[in-house]
Amino acid sequence: MEQARTQTIQAAETDAGSRVDAFAAARCPGLSRAMAQKLLARGRITVNGRRVKASHKVEAGEEVRIEVPPPAAPPHLRPEPIALDIRYEDQDIVVVNKPRGLAVHPGTGRWTGTLVNALMAHCGDLSGIGGELRPGIVHRLDKDTSGLMVAAKHDAAHHDLAAQVKSRTMERTYLALIWGRLPRSPITIDAPIGRHPSDRTKMAVVREGPSRQAITEASEREDLGAISLIEARLRTGRTHQIRVHMAYLGSPVVGDPVYGLKVAKREAAALDPRAAALAAALGGQALHAWRLAFTHPRTGEAMALTADPPPEMALLVEHLRKKTKGIPQRG
Repeated sequence: MEQARTQTIQAAETDAGSRVDAFAAARCPGLSRAMAQKLLARGRITVNGRRVKASHKVEAGEEVRIEVPPPAAPPHLRPEPIALDIRYEDQDIVVVNKPRGLAVHPGTGRWTGTLVNALMAHCGDLSGIGGELRPGIVHRLDKDTSGLMVAAKHDAAHHDLAAQVKSRTMERTYLALIWGRLPRSPITIDAPIGRHPSDRTKMAVVREGPSRQAITEASEREDLGAISLIEARLRTGRTHQIRVHMAYLGSPVVGDPVYGLKVAKREAAALDPRAAALAAALGGQALHAWRLAFTHPRTGEAMALTADPPPEMALLVEHLRKKTKGIPQRG
């Protein structure tokens, strides 16, 4: 049985004045601020050996002891007959066009109804490298991002595809609707991404502190007035990368419930009633994994597949095209 994970951290001068819940979340990998507050309430986080409230401000030299209990054992995964849009399949791999709203793999509080459950039912077997909860999964999409994904049916295929992701030879290109326009087109956004310093449930561009290099190449396809249709290619694969980078530029993805609300409230005023209704009906961020290109792990064949955006995104684009016929396009 997995044991509790315990660490003791001495607060530095630069930590003085920080709330202990925020301090613990920032210093303990995988620990959210909400979880830190629960551990404080249970006495599993102490300061100099005594229990404190989450609002306690740490002082330089104080020792904060954090005891993280082992995770509960997940239930056994089971295949589920969920309909899949298969775009390519052979004995080694399967490429699916994932719909918006379908989570890729199980996790805490969600053990059924995922792409993994569906693939288990469809394929019968998947590679085990991804772990017990992510069999066959080489790369991911957010739950509310639609589009193409490749999964591996056995370990050899998984190793090869994962190496292509790591070496950046697998090409993942997205279509997105953003508020406003890119500063220039094409543009390369090279801005490191890490956990948001004050909201651990979000990611952000982090210049100082724990972060990882993140590079997105983007270009404008169409100027649709208050909204632009862009093409974005991942050079790295960080959590929420395109969404965070677009928000960083001041042009978040339309419909993004996490990174785009403030801008959306301001920009949506420029939309006509029909466009506003279509944007509200998106059901999530207007971000679609449109093109996937890679080398077949067994044959060495160059593979390139595309999938059109979902109907709700296409409807908004078509409506905006009709309304903006006279807008000069960027050369």
